[in-house]
Amino acid sequence: MFRNQYDTDVTTFSPAGRLHQVEYAMEAVKQGSCSVGLKSRTWAVVASLKRSSSELASYQQKIFRIDSHIGIAISGLISDARVLAQWMRNESLNHKYVFNSNIQTERLVIKLSDKSQVYTQKAEKRPYGVGLLVIGADKTGTHLFQTEPSGVYTEFYAQAIGARSQSARTYLEKVYTTFEEIDDEERLIKEALTALKGASTKKLTSRNVSVGIVGVNSPFRIIEGDEIRPLVAAVTQADDEDEEEGKGDNIDAELANVSLADEEEEQRRKDEEEERQAARRNQLYVEDRDQMTDQ
Repeated sequence: MFRNQYDTDVTTFSPAGRLHQVEYAMEAVKQGSCSVGLKSRTWAVVASLKRSSSELASYQQKIFRIDSHIGIAISGLISDARVLAQWMRNESLNHKYVFNSNIQTERLVIKLSDKSQVYTQKAEKRPYGVGLLVIGADKTGTHLFQTEPSGVYTEFYAQAIGARSQSARTYLEKVYTTFEEIDDEERLIKEALTALKGASTKKLTSRNVSVGIVGVNSPFRIIEGDEIRPLVAAVTQADDEDEEEGKGDNIDAELANVSLADEEEEQRRKDEEEERQAARRNQLYVEDRDQMTDQ
């Protein structure tokens, strides 16, 4: 109702008390490709679907390394994500230079949220149109945070953001209680890929999926390409088997339909032959009757 009058400036509230440009930024996050994050006691994982603008273009980077113990997955505007990733790297390096230690994940997230919130109250710049899933492992354990363009941040056991992320969240809500005791990093990655599979309209491949993982005693690293292929294959194998079974059922149904059609055709030919024989008998009867009448 008031959108066209009050969305030209980020600091102007509508009569309903809404900042439309902030809502536009949050909508950009919802339109971005899905990203999933989850954590156990010793590992934290993010997984993202990568998009390409055309068949001839490469896939966009969705996961960024911030420091040896922190990484992010994004949904929304890639250009804004690169700006924030570079800023987070600088903050991490400054903290290490001053205190000679790694910055805690939550402290960096608080700084990032403060930076995002500033541009919801100053007209000098629009809000960042990107949402982040931040994973980290420090002396306080593993962490998974979500940040929003409005400056809100929340810690999660598991979370999904982006387009069709509700399907991924539905799966995570059912199984997240089992994540805490998982020490096998491959198993945790498979759980993330399984959740991501529910949010994808296309089959998962090693080209359109990337994974970031960090452990209490393992630095952050990005897994993609040939390295992620066997894990993706393991997750999608059940779908392939179901598809093959479906094809087999279709073939059996087609064969059954063919057999039924053949039986119907054979019965139709028999009925036509019987009708011809009956018509022939009637004709002979009529001819015999006419001959007897003439005599």
